[in-house]
Amino acid sequence: MTELELKYGCNPNQKPSRIFIDAGELPVEVLNGKPGYINFMDALNGYQLVRELKEATGLPSAASFKHVSPAGAAVGLPLSELDRMMFFADVVEPSPLACAYIRARGADRVSSYGDWAALSDVCDEETAAALVPEVSDGVIAPGYTEEALRLLKTKRKGGYNIVQIEPGYIPREVERKDVYGVTFEQGRNNLKIGSDMLQNVVTKNNLMPQSALRDLLISLITLKYTQSNSVCYVSGGQAIGIGAGQQSRIQ
Repeated sequence: MTELELKYGCNPNQKPSRIFIDAGELPVEVLNGKPGYINFMDALNGYQLVRELKEATGLPSAASFKHVSPAGAAVGLPLSELDRMMFFADVVEPSPLACAYIRARGADRVSSYGDWAALSDVCDEETAAALVPEVSDGVIAPGYTEEALRLLKTKRKGGYNIVQIEPGYIPREVERKDVYGVTFEQGRNNLKIGSDMLQNVVTKNNLMPQSALRDLLISLITLKYTQSNSVCYVSGGQAIGIGAGQQSRIQ
């Protein structure tokens, strides 16, 4: 499939709307629902973020995306009893991927209301169970177990947006976007963020624990997919504050 009709564009009056690819096949498949323009913007940006988090940390990763910026991002560290209370986690035995989404969603539940979930790994039953009670527009993942699909299809009276992406997809090097009839073109932001970027510690005490390195990687990758003029605070494997697209440069 080279193109996919969308529910509508940025606003309901903006029809027709579609996503398409010039050569080859679209790397995404809609398994349920009918996503719109912003839904796919959130889905594709969110998946890039969690894929990079997984590559950088080796841990299952999740993001809660809203209006083309992350409201939360996290890796799959175990949840303490206090974490479960703070994040309203009712899943009996959350998997590492479920822990990642619970953390990503729990960082700022107000901003995440009506989010798009992005998952680095195949969505399992535990992660689906964490998603079911939340007000959410949709989810993107490289795959879904049968039980996870069954659970997710119960959301929004059966209309919940479920998107599967090809994990091996490699996009073209040049991106284009039209604004007011003018085409913008640029190279993709292929900057690889890894631990090698954090070797030059300029402070007198240059011993940085692995937990701090991990959190710095999470913050840098999260900011890569946040609208400009941004700040990000990360602690314990999850973003706990993301400021996106601030008009003022005085943070």
